[in-house]
This record gives sequence, structure tokens and C-alpha cells, in this order.
Amino acid sequence: MISSISGRHDHAVAGQKVLVTGSAGHLGEAMARVLRERGREVVGVDAHDSSFTTVVGSITDREVVRECLHGVGVVLHAATLHKPHVGSHERQAFVDTNIAGTLVLLEEAVTAGVESFVFTSTTSAFGHSLTPAPGAPAAWITEDVKPIPKNIYGVTKVAAENLCELIHREHGLPVAVLRTSRFFPGLDDRDDVRSRYTDANVKANEYLYRRVDLQDVVNAHLLAAERAPQLGFGRYIISATTPFSPDDLAELGQDATAVVRRLFPDIDREYTQRGWMLFPQLDRVYVNERARVELGWTPHYDFRHVLDLIAADEDPRSPLARAVGAKGYHSVPAGGYTSSAAHHRR
Repeated sequence: MISSISGRHDHAVAGQKVLVTGSAGHLGEAMARVLRERGREVVGVDAHDSSFTTVVGSITDREVVRECLHGVGVVLHAATLHKPHVGSHERQAFVDTNIAGTLVLLEEAVTAGVESFVFTSTTSAFGHSLTPAPGAPAAWITEDVKPIPKNIYGVTKVAAENLCELIHREHGLPVAVLRTSRFFPGLDDRDDVRSRYTDANVKANEYLYRRVDLQDVVNAHLLAAERAPQLGFGRYIISATTPFSPDDLAELGQDATAVVRRLFPDIDREYTQRGWMLFPQLDRVYVNERARVELGWTPHYDFRHVLDLIAADEDPRSPLARAVGAKGYHSVPAGGYTSSAAHHRR
């Protein structure tokens, strides 16, 4: 078990002031919490005030960004308009925040002499590449898979990734792009899934192929900040280590339950007594090998670990995830599956 919300390893951004954007959101708060616990000086910027926000302002405001970057050595850029905002915000708002705001941060980071820039992207960038035809083998998703975004959120995140690469090429700014899978505590966005499975059941299932714990996400960001100057530029999938191999893909698309039962013989005992079910098919598997090799990242919360915690009647979330808790995406109720809380957050 992880005994501290800061995790098991003291990844180095030691001695440097750190700017965390989106500091009122799930990931922004989590990173600020961990950095503060380690004694780092943190500047938190968000459009909304919070206990972890030191500057209330927009990342599209160049003067605000310039002020925030004074003396900063590392930028952890998590601020975003997210997928749940697609139904409540105009496309222009996504362009302004996710693209223009990222460009402002990158340009000002170059001017400020920042040593390391980490951009939080999303596996949603892969879009249509994640959904093979019904009954087809599950997709094996690595960083080499071409993104085919299916909404304005994905389009703007891919564009922001490309800006990161452009600024690195033109100015030498070390940048790591982390495509994170699901780490947020909100309900699933699919009506049929919410109607058939409890939320805890859904999240446990997702550790097989498309979820990651918040603590592991924070650790990945801090490792990326440490490694970026040596790596120069890189894109990485940040998701729990899957138990599957490419040999399982055909069967996962047809009968995922059979594959999981072979790999985890105790699954029926733990799921049956809770009234839980496995997903009958899986459409994709996120592969985190590049992040593990190049960043030295070792995610702790995989499906085996989560299943063991559930079997012991323990909370399967990390202490950090429990401390951060749940946040919504909207400052006023927007209906649907999202809850009410401030936006511009990850």
C-alpha cells in the first residue's frame, strides 16, 4: 500500500519552482498537493479559486502567464476544456483554451527559460481509431496509432500536442506530452453502461484496458518533468499496465470474459458476491510500454492490485485520489452525466 499521498518515490523536480495550470481541477490539485508535500514552491493558476490556486486567471492572458512563470523551472500544464464541455461550450472556447492558451504558455515558457514542460493530453485524441467494427479484434493502442479525433475536444488536444512539438523543434524547449486515460471519478458517459453496471464495477473493469489511478498519473508527470531535458520531445500513453497481449486481441473483441477468467481465476468469486459483471467485449487496449521504458514509470494500480484491494474490502483508489475527491466540470448544472462544479479543469 502507498502510505503517503505523495507516492512511493521522490521524483525530482527538486529545487525548482513549478507552475501547475488547472490547479483547481483533479489533476492540477493532485500535482500541487504532492509537490507541496515535498517542499516544492508551487504556483497554481486556474480560472477558479481553490486551496491550491495562487493566481486566479486565464492561461490565454499573456500577462497573467508571464507573471506566473517568473522564476519557474518546470511547467505542468493540465488546464483544459474537457470532453464533458463539448455539449455546453462553443467550439471557439475549446480553440481559445486548449490551443491558444497552450501556445501562450509554450511561448512564454521559452522566453522565461523554463527547463521542462509537461503537457497533459488525452487518449481521446485517438478518437475513431479506438473503435474497430463489432466483432473485430480489439485495437492495440500505442503511440504509433494515428489519432482520428471525433469531436472538438480531441481536435484541439491533438493541435496543442503539435504546437508542443513545433515549439520544441524551433526553440529547443523540452516537452513531454502525456496522453492520459481515464483517471477522473465521474460517471461513465455511456447511457447503456450506466444503466447496466454500478460505477465501482465500471471503474474496476476499466483497469484492464483504459483507466489509471490519479497517483500514478501524478508520478508520470513528475518523472516526465525530470526526464524531458534528456528526451527533448516525446508522446506517452499513461494508463494502467494491461494484463493482455496482442495474442488476446481477437478473443477480446468476441469474448473478453473468457480471457479475463483465464488470467484471473479468482475473478468470479469476487465479482459474483458483489453482483458485478465483466464487459463482454473490449474494443481497445492502451499500451504504456513506452512510458515505462523511457520515463522509468511504474504504475502501481493495475487490475491485479485493484482486485486484491476489492477482495480485502479496501478502497481501490490511492490515498491521493481519495484526498482530492470528486469534482464536476461545470459551474452550473449542465445535465447529462456530468456534475456541477467549476470548469476549465482536468
